[in-house]
Amino acid sequence: MAIEIPFRRKFIFRYGEVETLSPLIRRVVARNPSPFTFRGTGTYIVGRGKVAIIDPGPAMDDHAATLLGTVAHETVTHILVTHTHLDHSPAAAVIKQATGARTFGFGPHGSGRAEDRAGVELGVVEEGGDHDFRPDIAMRDGDAVSGPGWSLAAVATPGHTSNHLCFALPEEKVLFTGDHVMGWSTSVIAPPDGDMGAYLRSLDKLLARDDARYWPTHGPSIGEPKPYVRAFIAHRRERADAIVARLKAGDRTIPEIVATVYPGLDPRLVVAAGRSVLAHLIEMIERGVVDSDGPPSPASRFRLRA
Repeated sequence: MAIEIPFRRKFIFRYGEVETLSPLIRRVVARNPSPFTFRGTGTYIVGRGKVAIIDPGPAMDDHAATLLGTVAHETVTHILVTHTHLDHSPAAAVIKQATGARTFGFGPHGSGRAEDRAGVELGVVEEGGDHDFRPDIAMRDGDAVSGPGWSLAAVATPGHTSNHLCFALPEEKVLFTGDHVMGWSTSVIAPPDGDMGAYLRSLDKLLARDDARYWPTHGPSIGEPKPYVRAFIAHRRERADAIVARLKAGDRTIPEIVATVYPGLDPRLVVAAGRSVLAHLIEMIERGVVDSDGPPSPASRFRLRA
């Protein structure tokens, strides 16, 4: 029986306007909808008076103008970035120039990669990475920043990207989850920077926390997050089992596997599905379950290890 994830796709907002979500949290959504961003990038403003901005968003003048207009009579003290994809971090440069605030994140794109992962060609540059962003201050798991009445602690959650961080706001028992856990969709795990094994470990890590609500960068919030995270883990295990079944049936290439495992898929998502299958296959190679004919890549042939 297929795992049913209780996706949350009802998302009411207005572009170009700031929403007050809680006493400490406001949000502005960028007008960059796509199959990968849902309705757009949700940039969060935390605090009042002296504030932090989380995921300033894409390089879009109107979005940056709305953000800067919202905080025109406040002081931006911190600019935090969950990870370096083009829909999350590029506007940090504009916000920094306008406000003088420092930027915070794990590090440049790809900076969290392991040196040797199952022979993966780590020099390959995937689409969508922001290779210009360099944080002023590097954050690691547990590092925190604060302002009047608020604090934000980094929770290292590699997987979607190797430098992905979530940010915990203990004053409201919430976690800003970036793209690690979203309500509207599962996350894309795209090698070489995406790492399925790390992603699954990062999901397990969230189960040990007591967050009451998640605020992803795309889509609505997630209440009662633990059942949601468990469903995501079960879904990935089910997908891995389906890939193993296709290898047993004789499939050897990623397009063959995608055609059966993702029936009726939106053609715009076929490449992303292939990258996700590759991520699963690399994770299984690392566990000694699967072999490939050379370094695993979208064009490789795969087989179960005897």
